[in-house]
Amino acid sequence: MNVLKRTLYLEAALWALSGAALALAPGLALHTVFRQPPLGEPAWLRLYGIQAVGLAMLMVLVAHRIEDLWWWAWAFAFVTVGVTVVTVLNAAFGLGPNEPAALWWLFSLAGLGLSLGLLYGLFVVSRERPLM
Repeated sequence: MNVLKRTLYLEAALWALSGAALALAPGLALHTVFRQPPLGEPAWLRLYGIQAVGLAMLMVLVAHRIEDLWWWAWAFAFVTVGVTVVTVLNAAFGLGPNEPAALWWLFSLAGLGLSLGLLYGLFVVSRERPLM
């Protein structure tokens, strides 16, 4: 239970920090710090940042009541694994020849670690507390 709870808290912190950075200063976060090419309208990045903060808040709510709501973490595992697959594929095959890849590989490694933590935590908890 502790692995799942701590992974949810860690992932919530990462989503909240990255979401706040995108919502408040998308140009600074992406273009200046990580040298990513401009994406056009920053409103999309701000919307993504706000949604990331909302997702982080839900992760904290589930983590606080993990004994009763552990199975809700499957939704976060689905999102985390999906985001990780997209970032790995983009880092490996989707970037242009001169586009920086450091952010994408960092995001991929973090996603892989969080995915493994969530899936392992869900496996352990499902053995301790089956749904039926």
